[in-house]
Amino acid sequence: MPHPALSLEIHRIVTDSDLDGVVTAAILRRWWKDSEIIFGHPGALRAGMLDEVIDRNTAVCDLPRHSQCGLSIDHHQSNAPIDDDDNSEMVVVWKPTPSAARIAFDLVGEVVDVSDLSDLMEWVDKLDGGSVSKEEFLSDHPVVWLGRIIGGNDIISLEILEALSRGDSVEQILSSENISSVVAEKRDYLTRANSIIEDRLEVIDRLAVVRLEDMGVRSNGYRVTALAGDECDACMVIHGDVGAGFGEEDSYPVSASFYTNSFLHTEGGIFDLTQLATRFDPDGGGHANACGCRIQPLENGQRVERKVIDGDIDDNIREWLKMWANR
Repeated sequence: MPHPALSLEIHRIVTDSDLDGVVTAAILRRWWKDSEIIFGHPGALRAGMLDEVIDRNTAVCDLPRHSQCGLSIDHHQSNAPIDDDDNSEMVVVWKPTPSAARIAFDLVGEVVDVSDLSDLMEWVDKLDGGSVSKEEFLSDHPVVWLGRIIGGNDIISLEILEALSRGDSVEQILSSENISSVVAEKRDYLTRANSIIEDRLEVIDRLAVVRLEDMGVRSNGYRVTALAGDECDACMVIHGDVGAGFGEEDSYPVSASFYTNSFLHTEGGIFDLTQLATRFDPDGGGHANACGCRIQPLENGQRVERKVIDGDIDDNIREWLKMWANR
């Protein structure tokens, strides 16, 4: 008997804008063919900025569970159902899989042939689940490049999502006119970003810290730990714009992302990084080896209600380093 989720009437899919979120939604689109796609971010969802587009005909994927959605698909540790969760109007499909896309693949695979995505799924699991090798991450593998260009532009991400949904191969997508030009631009961007990261990377007590706020540059942990090498057990990346809020064009609230050096610690890190992500931000979270939060305004080590200023970044980092030192 097919999973109960497959009997739902889903008109809209709200999903994360990274590789995992895009592939998850592309798979769901093979079953709910006419569903609208909306890209979101965990912080924006938790801040209520997506409330108007979420109802019982909405699937929320690779993002925190929303009380009004009809279907929740996720794999993040911080979103695992708890015993007192009681919402009979919502179908929750949560599994500790390497990716949310793997859940969608298994679910939709009950009723639709998704075997053409099998190779893609192996790479999505590797990249989102932290099991990709350093050599694989730095390679020119097509799925690695797909992950590099997804996320910066919702129009491009939607084009990729729709292509995957209709059965185009990753190679076909990357060679298309629109996407190939994005790949070329991304190559130039990564060359510049690598130089900036190397200049601003500091290893403190085996934690690589990179300050990228107000620089228009973002990085995941793979890139930072590849550059830092075996000198670090994990990394902390500060990015975004001081004083910015969600929904502002060309800006993003100043935030921190934490990643285990999975190239060194292939079976999991030495510290649960969600302890850092949830120390000050009530909406922080993710996985023990990959998580994030927004920088919070602090006074005397306590969170207060006001706009974030430059000094708050130093205060947040100082407290996180104390926690890291006690690992």
